[in-house]
Amino acid sequence: MLKEGDKAPNFTAVDHNGAGVRLSELKGKKVWLWFFSSPGGGN
Repeated sequence: MLKEGDKAPNFTAVDHNGAGVRLSELKGKKVWLWFFSSPGGGN
């Protein structure tokens, strides 16, 4: 679990164009993350 002041772990996410983007590539920039889920359990 992360606490305030901890460094974020490096991960790769998919952008709106379908390209992978690593968090480390955005160092020094402001990053807005939007997490969502759909109802139904995702099975």
